[in-house]
Amino acid sequence: MKRKLLLCCAIVVAVALAFAGLSPLTAQRGNAAGPMITVMNPAIENKMVDRIPLSPRLNTLDGKTLYLVDINWGGPDAAYSVFEEMKDWFAKNKPAVNVVIKRKAGMYTMDDPALWKEIAEKGNAALVGISG
Repeated sequence: MKRKLLLCCAIVVAVALAFAGLSPLTAQRGNAAGPMITVMNPAIENKMVDRIPLSPRLNTLDGKTLYLVDINWGGPDAAYSVFEEMKDWFAKNKPAVNVVIKRKAGMYTMDDPALWKEIAEKGNAALVGISG
């Protein structure tokens, strides 16, 4: 499906260039009547990266530690209130689940290896997200 979409896009661009008098052939020869433009090929040239499978699902959260991770998108208080509500819900409805709320260090685009290591060592599951 993606290949068909990419092919259609390439055809549309080629037709548009032809109507504008900027066919790739004339642009390569330097005979273009108008300004020369560069068109990028949207086709993927390389293989996709190998996918890492997801962790297996837990049968239950009872007796497990669940991390709720605020990624710091939208400011310091954007998701915390939602995560606190979720922690309260677990305390009332699933008291056997240990819920830990953490805020990722730095901006949402930055890595936080220390937090990921903590979750890997002490946690059984994590919900990473934002709220708006």
